[in-house]
Amino acid sequence: MSHCLRPLTVAITLALACSAVQAKPAKPVAKPAEPAVSAEFELAHNLGAAGEERLQAIVDRFNKESGSALKLVRLEKGDKPAMLNLMRRYDMSDVLSQPKAFVPLHQMMAKAGQPLKFGELSGDLKAGVVDAKGKVVALPVLYSTPVLFYNKNAFRKAKLDPEQPPKTWFEMQGMLDKLQDAGYACPYTSSWPVWVHVDNVSAISGVPAATDKGQLTFNGLPQVKHLAMMATWSKANYFKLFGRRNEASAKFNEGECAMITTDSREHVDFRDAKGVELGVAPMPYHDDVYGGRQSSLADGASLWVGAGRTPVQYKQAAKFVNFMLSPEMQIEMVRVYGGLPMTSTARAAARSKLLQDGDKTLEIAYASLKGNGSKPAVRVANIDSVRLITNEEMEAVWEDKKPAKAALDTSVTRGNALLGAKPLLKKAQPF
Repeated sequence: MSHCLRPLTVAITLALACSAVQAKPAKPVAKPAEPAVSAEFELAHNLGAAGEERLQAIVDRFNKESGSALKLVRLEKGDKPAMLNLMRRYDMSDVLSQPKAFVPLHQMMAKAGQPLKFGELSGDLKAGVVDAKGKVVALPVLYSTPVLFYNKNAFRKAKLDPEQPPKTWFEMQGMLDKLQDAGYACPYTSSWPVWVHVDNVSAISGVPAATDKGQLTFNGLPQVKHLAMMATWSKANYFKLFGRRNEASAKFNEGECAMITTDSREHVDFRDAKGVELGVAPMPYHDDVYGGRQSSLADGASLWVGAGRTPVQYKQAAKFVNFMLSPEMQIEMVRVYGGLPMTSTARAAARSKLLQDGDKTLEIAYASLKGNGSKPAVRVANIDSVRLITNEEMEAVWEDKKPAKAALDTSVTRGNALLGAKPLLKKAQPF
């Protein structure tokens, strides 16, 4: 090659090289990663306005601390269950009648890859939330047991010792007479009449209202005597009934009634009751039953997991479960919402905190339960159709329209017939 062509060759080679570089596509500039968005999931409930406000505060706290997207929604009867469902005692028929709509809690936690940090579930809280193998199928979020609340100011007015509430129903009758003489038109009332006066009077008397297999048996002598006694109190205006749920609680809270039997968790609602210095005692018992006073029962609102959700949603739900089981939330559920702590560790911590404040309700509740608040597992108050019948029959007795024995026989006969037609309702839990 001649010397005159070499510069031209070099120039052409360089030109081709530059063209090749320009033809090669440039690497895309990496965009900054977008923050991961948590899958939205729902917590359904049917609480009243005050309960909804408290539950919303828990949801807001969880979302803030975990970066989750939990949304509170209303659960109406007949709705398809949400991802998480807060079911109260009176909602349990919905769970029992549609087991395929729910999944066991332990199964959901395993699929989510998050161990169930339950520790030792308090034996008192196992009713309806553990299966035959002892595995947890739902979270007993807000359980309580019936106790007797009384107004110490009313006792003083009636010349009664405010530090000596009645221990037995017989002793209570004499106090009601004095309270009436002191001007109280409502000496005694009760919320949740079937839960208190059937399930718990039966349990405390040592004659459970139902067997573990769901056979109703609450028409024995102790139950008949109790209902008949309540009928005489109703005639004498010692006892006033205001409704089938917790309507009576408002009457006590307003200072109208001197005594009330209702769930122990309601002490948080009675703290600022009008003109009431709050006293609390175990629910009275009948001292003529064999074996003396037995344990009361624990029950309440529990958290159930809806079926058919995505793995991502279940992981988020598992986070909420562990959030509710944290020691901080367990103590808050006791102090702010009045529920019984779920684990023995939380029980010790919450109990200590409460007693430092002079609040004896938790101590009274556990003394009443005696460590045996989950038996029997089947509750009359939890079965819609049977509870409806029993309420009607009890009211007929208290309105002097029917004898106690006939009313309870009718309740048991009709109730067992209904359960025979719908055997799923005989179970304590659906799985």
